Amino acid sequence: MKDLFSVSGKTVLVTGGSRGIGAMIARSFVAHGAHVIISSRKAESCDQLAAELSRSGVCHSLPADLSRTEEIVRLSDAIADRFGTLDVLVNNAGATWGAPLEDFPEAGWDKTMNINLRAPFFLIQKLLPVLNTESEDGARIINIASIDGLSPPAFDSFAYSASKAGLIMLTRHLAAKLGPRNILVNAVAPGFFPTDMTRGVLSGAEDEVIGRIPLRRLGESDDIGGVCLFLASRAASFVHGIVIPCDGGMESCGG
Repeated sequence: MKDLFSVSGKTVLVTGGSRGIGAMIARSFVAHGAHVIISSRKAESCDQLAAELSRSGVCHSLPADLSRTEEIVRLSDAIADRFGTLDVLVNNAGATWGAPLEDFPEAGWDKTMNINLRAPFFLIQKLLPVLNTESEDGARIINIASIDGLSPPAFDSFAYSASKAGLIMLTRHLAAKLGPRNILVNAVAPGFFPTDMTRGVLSGAEDEVIGRIPLRRLGESDDIGGVCLFLASRAASFVHGIVIPCDGGMESCGG
């Protein structure tokens, strides 16, 4: 069992890894012996978390602004130069924007689509040469989507839900394409976790939100970390092209 679920020694890149769900995922991989690279737009935050996690494991900081193609290329080249191969890519970096339908701005739409959908695709494209397809377990891509990509949310976050639905379909499309190349592609659809992104929604409405979750609580670090550890391990070597909700039953139970 220990070997089946082990990620020890695997090289893992977590984008948007300096805070929120990304930091939770990075922390879980470090705690279980993976060699983790975190990347985010804010270099200071990225460096600080990497320094903290390095006290209990292996964590490197490679800041990058994935909204820019040249930064995607720079990050990919840096990983190739410094690490040679990559076992696991976690596409977590994300953005959201809320505005009434009549007033929703092009800038908000473009920013959200760029980070949530365009960046994961082109990062995967640029990292294909370094993904460790020679591994017996296969290389792993884990896309962090959202339950908002599975059903319409109650909030005016039109670009966010559309981008996450697109990421779910991209996961399935890439799984069909990359499976024969020994690259396993799956997605996780988180529900409500206490993060900077959800703070505005939860402010003043946390009890209402929790009331819609059958398990009657928000997500915690081990919840999202555990799902990603599973998808990165040999235990998931025949799991491919799926989306796993991690939401306390909110989506599947109609919350």
